[in-house]
Amino acid sequence: MSSINDIFGSLVFNDRVMRERLPKDTYKALKKTRENGKSLDKSIANVVASAMKDWAVEKGATHFTHWFQPMTGYTAEKHDSFISPLGDGSVILEFSGKELVKGESDASSFPSGGLRATFEARGYTAWDPTAYAFIKDRTLCIPTVFCSYSGDALDKKTPLLRSNEVLNRQALRILRLFGDTTTTRVTATVGAEQEYFIVDKELYDKRRDLIFCGRTLFGAKPPKSQDMEAHYYGAIKPRISAFMKELDEELWKLGILAKTEHNEVAPSQHELAPIYTSTNLATDHNQLMMEMMRTVARRHGLECLLHEKPFAGVNGSGKHNNWALSTNEGVNLLEPGDSPIENAQFMLFLVAVIKAVDEYQDILRVSVSSPGNDHRLGANEAPPAIISMSLGDELAEILESIESGKAYAQKEKEDMRIGVHVLPRFARDTTDRNRTSPFAFTGNKFEFRSVGSSASISTPNVVLNTIVAKELSEFADILEAADDFTHALNELIIKTIKEHKRIIFNGNNYSQEWVKEAESRGLLNLKTSVDAFPYFIKKKNIDLFTSFGVYTEAEMHSRYEIYIENYVKTINIEALAMLDMINKQIVPAVSSYINELCSTASAKCEILSYESCLLEKELAGELSEKNVALHKKSCDISSQLTTLNKLDDMMSKAKYIRDTLVPTMEEARKIADSMESRVSEKYWPFPTYSDLLFSV
Repeated sequence: MSSINDIFGSLVFNDRVMRERLPKDTYKALKKTRENGKSLDKSIANVVASAMKDWAVEKGATHFTHWFQPMTGYTAEKHDSFISPLGDGSVILEFSGKELVKGESDASSFPSGGLRATFEARGYTAWDPTAYAFIKDRTLCIPTVFCSYSGDALDKKTPLLRSNEVLNRQALRILRLFGDTTTTRVTATVGAEQEYFIVDKELYDKRRDLIFCGRTLFGAKPPKSQDMEAHYYGAIKPRISAFMKELDEELWKLGILAKTEHNEVAPSQHELAPIYTSTNLATDHNQLMMEMMRTVARRHGLECLLHEKPFAGVNGSGKHNNWALSTNEGVNLLEPGDSPIENAQFMLFLVAVIKAVDEYQDILRVSVSSPGNDHRLGANEAPPAIISMSLGDELAEILESIESGKAYAQKEKEDMRIGVHVLPRFARDTTDRNRTSPFAFTGNKFEFRSVGSSASISTPNVVLNTIVAKELSEFADILEAADDFTHALNELIIKTIKEHKRIIFNGNNYSQEWVKEAESRGLLNLKTSVDAFPYFIKKKNIDLFTSFGVYTEAEMHSRYEIYIENYVKTINIEALAMLDMINKQIVPAVSSYINELCSTASAKCEILSYESCLLEKELAGELSEKNVALHKKSCDISSQLTTLNKLDDMMSKAKYIRDTLVPTMEEARKIADSMESRVSEKYWPFPTYSDLLFSV
């Protein structure tokens, strides 16, 4: 077996490969683009393309593709071979700078939210030289942006790159004020912890809801679920271990820094965490990670579920977005140091994030909104729909002392005392972690815990980058104009704490007391995606993104339309799948079982006493009533879908789904799940939760 050093990045056209294969001048120009955001000279494209093609062919690649991230939330690729015909019937392998830099894609079938007319099909992909090309399935994949004929962003990557530039400019302004003249670039860095479920493929294939919706629409709670909390960090089962081993190797080949893997709380649930890297690369890597999870799982006779809530009544899956700011010299700007209160630069960046989260809690909530995440946010394993942030006791006390003007007594780290003398001593952290907070400071980064497991991390990071850049810009304006920098800095920090401390909450975010307190503080509680979506196009948010050039107003309205359309389509598919399962599987199966009960009761009454058949009669009567009730609910769902289709605009449809259709679907599920626990296993038409969660 090859060592990790041999395979890591072996399928990536990374810095090491470029340094070996490119002429020095070309390599330096490309490196300058990657590190400092400088424009790339088009003249070097042919040189890069030739080296890239030769390397890819040596690795077994026969095709190339512009790999992009449209508004579907997935990735897209159209493959072209390297071959070019010669006049004698043979071929040569070619790949030009023009093919590297620009591609033309049919944009007509990708979501655009009205940015282009239906008949306008042309779209462009353009090489992103700040992201590494890689090989997947014998194809050279070139990370690209995706835009319309008129230049509007139709993808997730373009706004992210724009937000990175905005954040860099404003952060550098702050660093210069503190006398830093050597840093040339500030980058947002991210490590996205990915949660997921693994189930047996054979059982998955028998569940139409999993196939069509990615989650179970029916399912009674099994006798045992996560009650004993025995799965969390438990011994990894052999089939899962084999899957994880191959997944690690496939990810390492692609240069993805897969680091930590373990069992999560729910049975069959797991987590994979990478080492953090630049936001752009982290976003690319997370998309590849989700794809590889599905691909590798199927090789092992398994299926990977990335839905936020595949199983009702057990924990759902999130994606914890660990966000920090780093300079090109390796300094983490969110590192408090030994004495946070004496680190004025850290404090300024900290209060900038506090102000950003408070002022733009609405857009942060929108950035994690989806039909799948509606099942998760607010449940006891996930942060609530209310956006707040936790700083931990030590930082909270420091901010309080700054605001009040009282001296802060620096806490010394104490040795951890466990009561066993033979154990080595180690220092206890000065503050605990808050796992219930949507946005928690965890030592030298912020963990945005509300992101859904199936989501692209691009949009949450676009929002984080932009709102923090906005506050840094305001701070820089004030401090650059100040006569006394130190005095102005102190006043600015104190003022920001006073005006925005309402967003800080270090307690239990799961409690009902917090819901009431948050309301009294004036914090938003946007319980569903439909509640949240309209905030995306509030004037203050449009002004924010357009003023920094991260989105145009048209791009924001297009995304708003796409969000709502996706919500409507998702629930519509779920409703149709539910009807299919009720009418073709559950009702016929229960009817067959009722027939058996009636036949048994009749035979018992004829041969034995009347009392001997009461059990079957009562059970048949109970199930018959419930089956009729389920059938009626299916008729209600069908009627509501008809009404839904007659509504004119998407927001009206979304509200009708939220207020009418979803409650009816929940009622239908409740009836079906109650029958599952009463129907013979022989008759129930698809695998149960017990089968799915405990079979691997």
